[in-house]
Amino acid sequence: MAGTWTEDEIGRKWDRCFTDAVLKLGGGVFLGSVFSLLFFRRKKWPIITGGGFGLGMAYSNCEKDINATLIQNRPQGRKCEEKKK
Repeated sequence: MAGTWTEDEIGRKWDRCFTDAVLKLGGGVFLGSVFSLLFFRRKKWPIITGGGFGLGMAYSNCEKDINATLIQNRPQGRKCEEKKK
């Protein structure tokens, strides 16, 4: 069976990253809203902080996922031999 093209794999990972960012942003905003309503007398900062945490987590996961693909599929170069002293 033929392997997948790196471009196709990275495209799928970008799609997954976008979906993950939307879900985590929504979850962070939701939890921030609940905390704002229950504990902080309807302030805006818990909502913004929750959304920021969600986007930060999504960015971190996406960065690891895409970097792992790029490092795995990098062409192998020749290794230099050390000079003998």
